[in-house]
Amino acid sequence: MRVLVIEDDQETATQLVAGLKDSGHEVEHAADGLAGLARARAGAFDALIVDRMLPGLDGLSLLRQLRQGGAAVPALFLTALGDVDQRVAGLDGGADDYLAKPFSFSELLARLQAIVRRRAPAESLLKVADLELDRLAREVRRAGKPVTLQAREFRLLECLMLHAGEVVTRAMLLQEVWGYRFDPQTNVVDVHVSRLRARIDGEGRAPLLHTVRGAGYCLRE
Repeated sequence: MRVLVIEDDQETATQLVAGLKDSGHEVEHAADGLAGLARARAGAFDALIVDRMLPGLDGLSLLRQLRQGGAAVPALFLTALGDVDQRVAGLDGGADDYLAKPFSFSELLARLQAIVRRRAPAESLLKVADLELDRLAREVRRAGKPVTLQAREFRLLECLMLHAGEVVTRAMLLQEVWGYRFDPQTNVVDVHVSRLRARIDGEGRAPLLHTVRGAGYCLRE
């Protein structure tokens, strides 16, 4: 999963980011509500972790603005408030679940995976021909055999599979996979695509990852 953590407490944020990365997920962090809202609107995230008390814009207002704008990304609401009314307000404001501080990381991870499954069960498993990518388990198989990918390769393949049959430009990949809002004049996309192609199309398999000259890449049969 690609997760955005919106948390102003540095110690909590550091623990969350480290734990999620150790669990195989790609993570970004925003330290205040306004930055979190902007990043959530601009990025393609599978889930959000949103603290209730944030500087600039509180977590409840952040979620309400996201939902009013049509964003359906699953959100887990963190709160140090024990008041039931505050928890209900979070759910009414657009949160999919809440977790009171202090919490165990294992429970947070389980709840995060659960809200992602509830929100998008049909999108958790992506398939193109005999290539399968499980977004929750972070597993890839080709013709039933496991394919080992690095984190960036996994995200690159995930992006291509979400746009299967379409031409995906280098600029799109730079933004979705690396988070660049500009072209840094680098061949990083080409290098990673070459490595990914070797992993999924090697060993005499029918090619699925195609280069569209002058345009970008396309994943198709």
